[in-house]
Amino acid sequence: MSSINSSKLPKISLLLADVDGTLVTKEKILTDRARVAVHKLRDANIRFAITSGRPPLGMKMIVETLKLTEPSAAFNGGLFVYPDFSTLEENVLSSTITQDVIKMIAAHHLDVWIYRGKDWYVHERHGSHVDREEWTVKFSPTVVSSFDNLLDSVVKIVGVSDDLDAVAKCEADIQQAFSQRVHCQARASSNGSEQVSAARSQPYYLDVTHPHANKGAVVDRLSQLLGIPRQEIATIGDMPNDVPMFERSGLSIAMGNASAEVQKQAQYVTTSYEDEGFANAVEQFILGNNAIDVPGNRLQSAV
Repeated sequence: MSSINSSKLPKISLLLADVDGTLVTKEKILTDRARVAVHKLRDANIRFAITSGRPPLGMKMIVETLKLTEPSAAFNGGLFVYPDFSTLEENVLSSTITQDVIKMIAAHHLDVWIYRGKDWYVHERHGSHVDREEWTVKFSPTVVSSFDNLLDSVVKIVGVSDDLDAVAKCEADIQQAFSQRVHCQARASSNGSEQVSAARSQPYYLDVTHPHANKGAVVDRLSQLLGIPRQEIATIGDMPNDVPMFERSGLSIAMGNASAEVQKQAQYVTTSYEDEGFANAVEQFILGNNAIDVPGNRLQSAV
């Protein structure tokens, strides 16, 4: 097994982590090693923040357990909140765009969820993944028969289905249909012409948000808010919606459970979320403690 020369790792002042598939396990558990890793970061004067497609209340357990002091970016950056969950800033979709996106997702036979502020709306109380999402985020959705009166101030629209091919096709079709209005993973920062950001946060979830609500923009905003150069920010994640933050940060780490496509976009790959991938990444790449190669995972620069 090959070693990594820690002297080649850049100075890191902030680690920005995805949550599901990265910081927590498949069963949404924050392991003891993950908690210790965050404490080690703090001891090393390295800040730690989280960003997720989750709503703010769905991040509460993590923020409180880890006693986080930095702003958190919910809805992939659609809503920034302080540690007390008061709103720092919000990026909402226009009602026209919201209506267009809802129609397109429904046309692909995906269930549609919408989020306004910190509220979650669904058509079916026990629709696809609703129960699991409720368990994950620790609050219940509001059931409505129509979204027609809820089209303003929408921060995120989600297409949901266990037909993973349908979700992937919907993602591609939305990107193609909206053309220049869509921010996709190939462009990490908006040029001002795009009107939505679209990417899968899980294989069964397609997130559609404001163009500034993507994780690449989260890196930029935290850099501004905290006065930390982007080159001193490290990012870690596992899904296509994490790729924009890989592109904007000085050090990027993909989880071992990420797809090969996502792994290729990161500089380094750690172990999976079921094998302490987050803690291993902190110890090996952020703190630079005796990094070693792990069979089946690349622990060197991606090509």
